[in-house]
Amino acid sequence: MVPFASSHSTQKAFFVLNPPHLNMPERVTQDEVRRVLALARLELSDEEIAVLQGELDAILRWVERLNALETEGVPPTFHALEEATRLREDRPEAGLRRSEALRGAARSVEGAFAVPRVVEGE
Repeated sequence: MVPFASSHSTQKAFFVLNPPHLNMPERVTQDEVRRVLALARLELSDEEIAVLQGELDAILRWVERLNALETEGVPPTFHALEEATRLREDRPEAGLRRSEALRGAARSVEGAFAVPRVVEGE
């Protein structure tokens, strides 16, 4: 497992999304957070797990609020602005040579990237 590192203050984000005066029931348990972390092969301290649990609860509360909005007759949109995607001309270009692609690989075997096994069993 890899330790989780964050470049921002999760405590501050949690406070903004989950003001203490609301005192709402949990939607995500700490055991569920630990299970997801195990699946992602991440490790967090108990304090970080509590913060993440609060953030996930806050996200679910926002989703509930969005689901409560009346959207009947509102056309579906893909983007807030009416802008066309600027596409480049599709033309073939030379790609990387195998040696160039493997230059940054931690390990290679027979001209291919070698990575640790992540699926257990077999």
